[in-house]
Amino acid sequence: MAKQEELVFVPLGGVGEIGMNLGLYGYGPRGNRQWLMVDCGVTFPGPELPGVDLVLPDIRFLAEERKNLKGIVITHAHEDHYGGLNELWPGLNVPVYASPFTAGMLEAKRDYERSRGDIPITIFKQGDRINIGPFEVEAVGVNHSIPEPMSLVIRTPLGNVVHTGDWKIDLAPSLGPLTDEARFRAIGDEGVLALVCDSTNAQRDGVSPSEQEVSESLRQIIEKAEGRVAITTFSSNVGRIRSIAEAAEAAGREVLLLGSSMKRVTNVARDIGLMEGLKPFIAEDEFGYIPRDKVVVILTGSQGEPRAALAKIARDEMRDVAFTAGDTVIFSSRAIPGNEKAINDIKNGLIEQGLHIVTDSEALVHVSGHPRRNELQQMYAWTRPQMVVPVHGEAAHLTAQAELAEQSGVLSVPRVRNGNILRLAPGPAEVIGEAPHGRIFKDGNLIGDYEEMGIGDRRKLSFVGHVSVNVILDERYDFLGDPEVEPYGLPEFDDEGEDMGDTLYDAVLGAVESIPRARRKDLATVREAVRRAVRAMANDTWGKKPVVTVFVTKV
Repeated sequence: MAKQEELVFVPLGGVGEIGMNLGLYGYGPRGNRQWLMVDCGVTFPGPELPGVDLVLPDIRFLAEERKNLKGIVITHAHEDHYGGLNELWPGLNVPVYASPFTAGMLEAKRDYERSRGDIPITIFKQGDRINIGPFEVEAVGVNHSIPEPMSLVIRTPLGNVVHTGDWKIDLAPSLGPLTDEARFRAIGDEGVLALVCDSTNAQRDGVSPSEQEVSESLRQIIEKAEGRVAITTFSSNVGRIRSIAEAAEAAGREVLLLGSSMKRVTNVARDIGLMEGLKPFIAEDEFGYIPRDKVVVILTGSQGEPRAALAKIARDEMRDVAFTAGDTVIFSSRAIPGNEKAINDIKNGLIEQGLHIVTDSEALVHVSGHPRRNELQQMYAWTRPQMVVPVHGEAAHLTAQAELAEQSGVLSVPRVRNGNILRLAPGPAEVIGEAPHGRIFKDGNLIGDYEEMGIGDRRKLSFVGHVSVNVILDERYDFLGDPEVEPYGLPEFDDEGEDMGDTLYDAVLGAVESIPRARRKDLATVREAVRRAVRAMANDTWGKKPVVTVFVTKV
């Protein structure tokens, strides 16, 4: 008897967390499925991951399934959806489908990062339909805070899935497309098995304000400002950059762009015709010659990134660009959870310089790119799915959308988290297994797991420091010269004000001399005795046990 065909959904990232979105759709009998990957995102490390550059989804599950992976579709060019492609694609080597803007961003990112090899991209845009293995995939235009985002309709013999990607309903965006209500309604008429849907703003009531309202608010602030105006926003929000540039032009101000990522994005946008009609931006070295009330600066750093343009201005480290008391800085963004302290530090640095700060709590200077509750209900009404699968969010966001879907009359709302193998059809939706999942880390030029990258040891070093000890014994197993003790990252003095290095030196002498000469022949015993003695002495005088490395040599 032939095995039963099944349609499954397996998230390896982004479900139960914000960021690192990677979803797999599988079709076929258990043990012989063909797979489609949707998105390949990253998230960014916090201070608990010292030295780590990027956090990536662990795709071990695909190592065994690689021959059955038929393609990757990228819904849009935000880092949490496409940022892992450069690192993870070389091990997969399958076709990638993306919009012209996303393809341009990927190329610019690879040039900037000097990534090895090319990723061949097949252009796939709103209205296109392609066959990828057993899946027919259609791109449906939606609105989001970046050019050319798309939802996907994934058609299979067992039913149609709408994978929304990131979206919102904005009837007056600064940059298209509109979310395609007519197409979603037609897809609903065709029949939707599952709506796999963005949950980011599922706790927020009502409807998002439009980008046009934000543009008008920014225009009013720019017109009333007496000095320079700096506006920091997400570098990928081309529509917002356009709106600010148009408002500046209307107020008779020149525009300066600051920040390498902002310049990369606008270069890609210009290449595909999204910046037409705007005056050329001025160069940094022209800034000082323009009157204070005749310039607007659009710059990176809205999340408190220490190396971004805004942070450098807060520290007064820019060569050609500086602000003075009375100038205005607008945060046209929201704080991504975890970045609040870094953002506040920068705000305080700017306030100390006498600058006026405007955030979205004082004026309508930002709107999210994700759907609020009324917008979610509109999508349910358009597509009329048999089930809603909440994704793209932490537990609170996922649960809020699940409750909303149930209240809206959706009959099936399965609970899914990273690694769950959710059977969508046939039969009722059910988690039928678990796929290996987790996180891997890009650290410099290398990628590996927590242990392989030595992150735990590095984190420990950041708390307790390190002591190196070098002991040389002569043929009688006595000291040949003084032992060398090098503390690194420890206090300079102990609890009695004595030099910490001298205190630990005494511990080394005592440890070796307490071992009978005959037993010193076992160098491992000497090594361990010295290690323990140094840690004990540090703990007695400092209250912490450093990492200790001991070298014992007999000559």
